[in-house]
Amino acid sequence: MSVQEKRPDTETVIEEGLAGPTDISDPRVRSEVRRAMVWMGVALLFGLAIFVSGSLLVIFGGIVFAALIDGGARLLGRVLPIGRGFRVAIILVAALAFLLWMMQFAGSQVAQQAAQLPATIEGQFYKGLAWLRGHGINVDGGDVRKLAQQAMGGIGQVTRAVGGLIGGLTTLFLIVVLGIYFAIEPDIYRRGVAWILPADRRDEFERTAQEMGRSLRRLLFGRLLGMGVEGIATWIMLELYGVPMAFLLGLITALLAALPNIGAPISGALMIMVGFSGGTDMGIFTIIVYALVQTIDGYVIVPIIARKTVDLPPALVLAAQLVMGVLFGILGLALADPMVAMIKVWLERTAKHNQEEQENGTGTPQRATA
Repeated sequence: MSVQEKRPDTETVIEEGLAGPTDISDPRVRSEVRRAMVWMGVALLFGLAIFVSGSLLVIFGGIVFAALIDGGARLLGRVLPIGRGFRVAIILVAALAFLLWMMQFAGSQVAQQAAQLPATIEGQFYKGLAWLRGHGINVDGGDVRKLAQQAMGGIGQVTRAVGGLIGGLTTLFLIVVLGIYFAIEPDIYRRGVAWILPADRRDEFERTAQEMGRSLRRLLFGRLLGMGVEGIATWIMLELYGVPMAFLLGLITALLAALPNIGAPISGALMIMVGFSGGTDMGIFTIIVYALVQTIDGYVIVPIIARKTVDLPPALVLAAQLVMGVLFGILGLALADPMVAMIKVWLERTAKHNQEEQENGTGTPQRATA
C-alpha cells in the first residue's frame, strides 16, 4: 500500500508541472542561458580553429590557387570556346611548361648569381661601416666584429629560410593539389557548404561566394600583372646598364611583389646595394630604376586594379601581414592579402544584406498602414 500511495503523489507532481532541479522557469534566465551556451559554442569553435589553423590555412591556399586557375580559364574561354575542363588543363600545362623553361634555361644563371649575391651584400656592408667611420661616427673594432657576426647571422637566417622553403614543398604540393580539385569542379564544394547552412541563408551565401570569387580573381590578376611588370622592367633596365646579377634582381623583385608593402623595400635594398658595388653612378641608377618601377606599379597598375576589386587600406594589409607572418611564416605573409580581401567582401555583403532586410521589414508595415 505504501508504494501505491506514492504513485499518485508523483503523478500529481508531474501534472502540476512543478519545476525539477534542472528546470528553469524564469524565461529571462532561460534566454541568458541560451546566450551563454551560444558564446561557449563560439569559444569552442574558435579554439578548434586555432588548433587546426595550419590545415585551414593550407585549404585557404588551395582556394586562392583555384581562383588563380579559374581566372586563367575564364580569360582563355573568351578566346577558345571549349569546355572548362580543357581550359583548366591548358592553363596547368602552360604553367608547368613555364616552370620547366625557367629551370632549364635560367636555372644555371640564377644559381651563379645567387652564389655571388651574399658576398656582394657583405662587401657593401663593410663599405658602409667604413663610410660611417670616415664621417666621424666612432665604430671600434669590437663593434665591427659584432656587426659582422650579426650580418653573417642574418645570412645564415636567410639560408635557413631557404631550407624551410625547400622543406615546405609538401605544403606547396598540397595547395596545388587542392587548388586543382577546387578549380575543376568548384560548384560541388560551394553547394556542399551551402547545404550545411539554413535554407533561408543559402541564396545570400551563393551571392557572397560569387562576389568573393570575382574579387579574388581580380586581386590575383592585379598581383600577377604587378609582378610581371616589376620583374621584367627591372631586369631589362638593369641589364641594359650592365648592373651585375640583373636577372636575379629582376626575379627577386617579381617574387617579392606578391607581398605588398613588404616586398618592395626588401627588393629595393638588395638592388641598390648591388648597384653601389659597381660605383656611385650605378648605385644612383638603381635608385632611379627602383623609384620608377614602384611609381608605375603604385600609381598606374594598383589604382586600375583597385577600381575593379576590393580597395584595401595599406595599414590594414600590413598589420595582417605582420600577424600572419608571425603565426604562419612565409605562407601567412603570402595569403594575408587575399584573406583580408575576402573578409572585407564578406563583411560588406553581410552589412548590405542586413540593411536590405531592415528596410524591407520597416517598409512593409508603413505601406500597410498607409
